[in-house]
Amino acid sequence: MFNLRNITFKFDVFTLNKKFEVFPLVVRKKFYRRIVLGIETSCDDTGAAIVSEDGSLLGEAINSQTNIHVQAGGIVPPVARNLHRDNIDGVVDEALSQANLSLNDIDVVATTIKPGLASCLSVGLQYTKNILQRQHRRKQFIPIHHMEAHALTIRFINSISFPYLVLLISGGHSLLSVVRGVDDFVLLGRGIDDAPGEVFDKVARRLRLKDLPQCTNLSGGQSIEVVASGGNPFRYPLFPIMTRLADCNFSFSGLKSWAMRTIEEEELEQGVLLCEGHISNLADFCATFQYMVFHHICRRVQRGLLFCGMKGLLGESVNNLVISGGVASNQCARLMMSQLCQHYDCHVLTPPPKLCTDNGIMVAWNGVELLRANRRMYDDASCFQVQPKCPLGVDLTHDVRSSCIKLPKIKLLNS
Repeated sequence: MFNLRNITFKFDVFTLNKKFEVFPLVVRKKFYRRIVLGIETSCDDTGAAIVSEDGSLLGEAINSQTNIHVQAGGIVPPVARNLHRDNIDGVVDEALSQANLSLNDIDVVATTIKPGLASCLSVGLQYTKNILQRQHRRKQFIPIHHMEAHALTIRFINSISFPYLVLLISGGHSLLSVVRGVDDFVLLGRGIDDAPGEVFDKVARRLRLKDLPQCTNLSGGQSIEVVASGGNPFRYPLFPIMTRLADCNFSFSGLKSWAMRTIEEEELEQGVLLCEGHISNLADFCATFQYMVFHHICRRVQRGLLFCGMKGLLGESVNNLVISGGVASNQCARLMMSQLCQHYDCHVLTPPPKLCTDNGIMVAWNGVELLRANRRMYDDASCFQVQPKCPLGVDLTHDVRSSCIKLPKIKLLNS
């Protein structure tokens, strides 16, 4: 502030710097928090969030396509892509409005570019490129790995330290990994065929669960969970899944085939028409199928815990298992995993359901973690392309198998 001929001038140094960047970077870092915009379009949810460098959530918005895809019987990539195009402007604007900011106030744009549906990922990346090209104030770009973002989401709400074990189960993925740092992952197990969420959707569709009033607008996994709540999970003998392979990989194609055969047999026996009606023991079937899915997952995690103990991958501190991804919202999964981990003095941590499914917050937070560590920061996004398939971290899946770890039996759900 100074006075010239009785006229007072007052400068806001922060506004001045935002417009003209008159102060060097080291000074700017000291006096204000950098702001990260996260953009998520990897599958069927358009998400955006704004998180500051100190971890404060300033604004977030999401547009879910679930109802549309449920009615269509599954995700149709061209439809999902078009919905992302239609909604991304509004979603980002809503997040900015909540934060009382404009795009000019954003310092870093973090965008999911891998893995996922190529056409959907492209919408988010192209939107990001447009932002970086048309804004006068320079911004940095951080490319985000979708599964790494899921794995790190827990640190947005919990001060958990590295390393920890993470189980990611969703409609497109099943992974078991050790998280050693913000960009340091060790892969212990992965899906070799169908993902659990995908199998839930297909079985729910075969059972025509969306015709039930309580399931009309729910995803397949949510529908099975709702119906299963009144059923007996031990109605059918346990279907063996990969019992002869001593690894941490996941497989659900065999269980899916068993489910389809069993549904057909029950319908024939009960005289249920192919295109209408439901089997009489629907709740028991859903409860049993759900139990079989999570029993298989628990056994793979059990071997992962034993392998980590053998190799010292979780250090000497408290063992933590983080469960994330859309399927991790299932309460049966959380209960069974908690029962398993009680036997190994391991704490189970799960983000709230809102953060388990795809969202912009996890992307923005991943951006903050990388920003703090000064990793993967770029001045230009024009050379980046989407990667529909992308591995996670250092692959130790073969090391797990070669360890030949036998699993002791543990009771789950009082089995």
